Amino acid sequence: MFAALALAVQFQAGCSAVDTRQPNFIVILCDNLGYGDIEPFGSRLHRTPNLNRMAREGLKLTHFYATAGVCTPSRASLLTGAYAQRVGMHTNPRDGQVLRPISPYGLHPDEITIAESLRGLGYATTVIGKWHLGDQPEFLPTRQGFDSFFGTPYSDDMTQAVGRRIGERMDGVRWPPLPLMENETVIEAPVDRNLLTGRYTEQALEFIEENWNRPFFLYLPHAMPGSTRSPFAGDRFRGKSRNGPWGDSIEELDWSTGRILDKLVKLGLERHTLVFWTSDNGAPLSRDPASPARGSNGPLFGRGYTTAEGAFRVPAIAWWPGRIAPGGVCPELATTMDLMPTLTRLAGGEPPGDRVLDGHDIGPLLFAEPSAVSPYEAFYYYDRDQLHAVRQGPWKLFVPLDSFRRHPHFGDQRPVEPLLFNLVSDVGSTRNAAPEHREIVERLMALAEQARVDLGDRGRPGANQRPPGVVEDPRPQMVQSH
Repeated sequence: MFAALALAVQFQAGCSAVDTRQPNFIVILCDNLGYGDIEPFGSRLHRTPNLNRMAREGLKLTHFYATAGVCTPSRASLLTGAYAQRVGMHTNPRDGQVLRPISPYGLHPDEITIAESLRGLGYATTVIGKWHLGDQPEFLPTRQGFDSFFGTPYSDDMTQAVGRRIGERMDGVRWPPLPLMENETVIEAPVDRNLLTGRYTEQALEFIEENWNRPFFLYLPHAMPGSTRSPFAGDRFRGKSRNGPWGDSIEELDWSTGRILDKLVKLGLERHTLVFWTSDNGAPLSRDPASPARGSNGPLFGRGYTTAEGAFRVPAIAWWPGRIAPGGVCPELATTMDLMPTLTRLAGGEPPGDRVLDGHDIGPLLFAEPSAVSPYEAFYYYDRDQLHAVRQGPWKLFVPLDSFRRHPHFGDQRPVEPLLFNLVSDVGSTRNAAPEHREIVERLMALAEQARVDLGDRGRPGANQRPPGVVEDPRPQMVQSH
């Protein structure tokens, strides 16, 4: 360990004459991709040579967290640097915790996103891919700091056919064909979902080419492997993996990442660009958890859409040749909420000081500064508006609950005793350590109460919560006739 630290210090010393220009940022966010779905994090099923390269040349973060087990709240946290419960994007009366088409809700226009922060510092900004923070004009990316948008306003499984099946619920009968949007206009509907990864990649490459000579922020939230039981992939990848559609889509995502890294190298931008690759939450898993057909969160416990480790902890790789030492591994807790303050500071700015943020500047972790540790006193696991668990250091405590939706460890039974896991020595969360560590249980229960006061708990508003955006007359996004 000392030798590795010495190597990192030498690397930083060798990079002291860093270019003073503002760095570029690329955040690649996969959808529902699990902790164990790529080779750098243990997969022996999916071929991910470009991610292997990225990890070899960069840094793996092995205790990196999304802040929700599902799409909308996770994406809200990434962009705002705050828990979804703080910005009102964790649940709503009509849709629940994931926004559906024609929803009256969305990320409040007063929230400040990464894109708004960076655009104020002179950056070109774009989002290419899945938005899922409101499909009404007031909530679209172009109203949230992005110069441009190319993609779908919500999940690719929210199609007109699905809407017809659910009927009147959530206005399903009015859902339009899946729209592909450019800025605030639908340019195609329905879009061919098999082509999404390829088209998003080409758009990303064009954006990099067009902005090579100025600082840029590219947010690339892919649609795949996604929420459907059979993910989509282009002709070149369909049927080529050893794990059916799920594997096909992951191997295409790896190809996409390689195209982007190669473009940066070709343009001489690799030493001026931080690429951060991760997922919005863990894999949903098949009915039989041993089957890899809908992803793997191994060696972590549990499936996506819950508060288990397999839902919240996600693979993450940071790549920045010349700034991030190659081949590193960071075991410190960090989260998607940290991207907002970290990128803002790297760009020469300061995060907004007029509101509560929950993320931290993790530059010291990325650059392996001596004695760098996780900036989190505690990290909270919520299911919608209900606090389920809290982590501090290696310890994760599931708090006892009187009533709850399906519990990741107990299912439909009521846990009357706290569950305590050491996430370092017990990676799979197999042994309840609460009986022999009552003092740790008490300490984490006190932290849980702090979260309830600040962020709320089921039926109990938090002192520092902000509202979502709401419109009165939501309309479907349709191709405009001329």
